[in-house]
Amino acid sequence: MTQGEKLRLIISLSIPSILAQISATVMFFIDASMVGHLGAKASASIGIVETTGWLIGGLASAANMGFSVQVAHAIGANDFKRARRILRQSLVCCLLYSLTISTIGILISGPLPYWLGGTEKIAHDASVYFAIIGFCGIFFQMEGLAGSMLKCSGNMKIPSALNILMCVMDVVFNYFFIYIMDYGVAGAAMGTGLAELITAGLMLYFLLYRSDMLRLVGHPGSFRPKADIVRNAFKIGAPMALQHTLMGGAYVVSTVIVAPLGTIAIAAHSLAITVESLCYMPGYGIAEAATTLVGQSIGAGQKPLTRSFARMSVGMGTLVMTFMGILMWVFAPELMTFMSPVEAIQQVGSQCLRIEAYAEPMFAIAIVCNGVFIGAGDTLKPALMSLFSMWGVRLTLAAFLAVRYGLPGVWTAMAIELTFRGIIFLFRLFHGNWMNRFKA
Repeated sequence: MTQGEKLRLIISLSIPSILAQISATVMFFIDASMVGHLGAKASASIGIVETTGWLIGGLASAANMGFSVQVAHAIGANDFKRARRILRQSLVCCLLYSLTISTIGILISGPLPYWLGGTEKIAHDASVYFAIIGFCGIFFQMEGLAGSMLKCSGNMKIPSALNILMCVMDVVFNYFFIYIMDYGVAGAAMGTGLAELITAGLMLYFLLYRSDMLRLVGHPGSFRPKADIVRNAFKIGAPMALQHTLMGGAYVVSTVIVAPLGTIAIAAHSLAITVESLCYMPGYGIAEAATTLVGQSIGAGQKPLTRSFARMSVGMGTLVMTFMGILMWVFAPELMTFMSPVEAIQQVGSQCLRIEAYAEPMFAIAIVCNGVFIGAGDTLKPALMSLFSMWGVRLTLAAFLAVRYGLPGVWTAMAIELTFRGIIFLFRLFHGNWMNRFKA
């Protein structure tokens, strides 16, 4: 393939995913704004448990990728029978896994806000919100699994279109439950859960009935998990699960650091994170394309092509997120004004966003490199690198800077850590042995 052909392929796979990521962010942006206009208390109720929700979502993603990366390798080797066998087993394993995680989420929903430093003022709404989100975890798991399988087969358009539809439904349902039914914070969780349920059903339909490479209709086989496939899924997914657990734990610790700063700080922190996602979601879209291209190239035994796709994807992601970071710096006050009518939240949130904007180029490198490494099945060392960066750099600095500088100090620590993480991931991309796990 020529450089131009490679670039066009990366773009063709990236654009649907980027559009889906951006639309998801915009809709979540609107969703958070709906809650934000209920007041600082409502925003803080969601913000205090938001990072724990990320942890659960990360664990679901790790299980999904443990199987979908194997499917990408099988498709790259033109072994579609094996790809379907992996898919069948993934449905059973991920279903059982999600039931376990959801049960744990529901059980801890009551005391969770207090564990995180929340007060009686926000604890009830926070607990109800998290319990509903935990109950809907199975929908999130199956939607993510089906989407990952379709993307690893090279089909970016259907998952992306359905994710856009899910975001639209989320806003519509949230408006209905929050304002018309007057359920407030609980209504936000209900709307999201219903949107995930419908999208999971549609995603599974296109995977199991319509996919040329992976549909199971007309291709009977056993759904019983087999040791070799589950073992490979564990080797790929376990480091990611560990990473998400400890990274999620780090985000929870960040919340604990922010919580003593008060309700305004908690709300500003949560809403600013939502705004910042407008910048980094395109990076995740490109990372998904990189995972597919790298996975299939390694499955086909094409290491030079793998290396080329990896470096070009990282370059594209850096350019896109640098541009988005500039926009975030310029329009930070307007974006925070849209998120909340509270002037104090607007001021501190804008300051935090402008601090973070400087880290976006290196954050892009970390995001897309991680997608490359996942596609290669190389998950352990990148996970350890991320954990060292988060716990050794971000949290240490955040605990120190928060005392003197408040929330902007926490975000300064975040920007420094993301820059450091980008540097060490870039070094691994060019000098590491990330392609050695699956030898041609």
